[in-house]
Amino acid sequence: MKTLARTAFLAALAAPLVAAAQTAPIRIGVVTPLSGTYAGIGQQVKWGLDLAAAQINAGDGVMGRKLELIYEDEEANPAVATQKAEKLFQVNKVDFLTGTVNSGSTLAVGQLAERNNKLIATTVSFADSITTDKCSPNVFRVNARAGMQSAALAEWLAKEKPQANVFYLGPDYEMGRSTVAAFKSAAEAKGSKTVGEVYAPLDNKDYSPFFGQVRSSRPGVIYTSVAGNDTVRLFSQLAEFGVSRNVQIVGASGTVTSQNLAAIGKAADGFVTGVGYSPSIDSAENRKFVSEFEAAAKAKPDLYGADSYGVLFFYKAAVEKAKSTDTDKVRTAMRGIEWQTPQGTKTLRAGDHQAMQEMYAVRVVGGEFKIVSKVGAVAAIGADTCTRF
Repeated sequence: MKTLARTAFLAALAAPLVAAAQTAPIRIGVVTPLSGTYAGIGQQVKWGLDLAAAQINAGDGVMGRKLELIYEDEEANPAVATQKAEKLFQVNKVDFLTGTVNSGSTLAVGQLAERNNKLIATTVSFADSITTDKCSPNVFRVNARAGMQSAALAEWLAKEKPQANVFYLGPDYEMGRSTVAAFKSAAEAKGSKTVGEVYAPLDNKDYSPFFGQVRSSRPGVIYTSVAGNDTVRLFSQLAEFGVSRNVQIVGASGTVTSQNLAAIGKAADGFVTGVGYSPSIDSAENRKFVSEFEAAAKAKPDLYGADSYGVLFFYKAAVEKAKSTDTDKVRTAMRGIEWQTPQGTKTLRAGDHQAMQEMYAVRVVGGEFKIVSKVGAVAAIGADTCTRF
């Protein structure tokens, strides 16, 4: 009798704790650049996440629980990113982490996530290695990787400028070198010729020392994967020194975005890129998203804003499928899951944790992004190559 009474007493004590856990907010850690050359990208990430969280919380939340976003500034620096992520995992006890921009940060934080038995998803990082040779069972990518962007852009280039001479100028870190390598491979496979290749430091202020090499190579096309404020400086200097005259400028999808387009001005006109998102996608879902994003942020969304918005619906779908926030259960639920985004339905491929989606080539025309071609998801993504899971 005493044993039964004690069991009932302990159950009564535990009941409020269980109830509290079931209604406590789900904490989402966000490690993203809120200062420095990539601050504009981090701002789009924040706008997208804030909008999605507000919409989810205005409904039933996730399994009846609200989302709580906790932000930390990664400064686009892998060392800072890991420090901030460790704090979020250990001190703030976040259930999930997103927001990393610098591909080196995503790789480093992915290793940390494994050690802490937590899951992360990038909405920005392009480096193919994240979901190929440096893949992690705890890392997911909901945005298009470099190889996907390159396939869409190379297909457009082969039609518009067949057998073009291409010069490459990338930022000197993981993302820059991997995006150049991905596009070079795709372009050369379709007949383009490489005539030169250089890499500039991140947050570079003066690109003119590279222009002699560019001119002497006599390219018909210049490909670049600089981003954020670096793009503003590069494009302005290319125009100022006449290097971009009669040359087609193409690049990675994060090079010219809604966030830096106004600062680049007319120097961006004619730029073409391969992307997984454009505000000009003509669908009811995207028109609704663009309207809601502009109302909340007073700015247009770019690919970073759209994919950051989508990642919370990805997480919501996985948690509700798993009926739990437990890492192992959510990881299993994420593999192969489909969810709705402004771009339409995406599928998270189970074999490498890479989102599959339609891809586009877009051109900047008069300060607007215009879709010039469309590429199917399977054609753009390549093989499922991860061997760690």
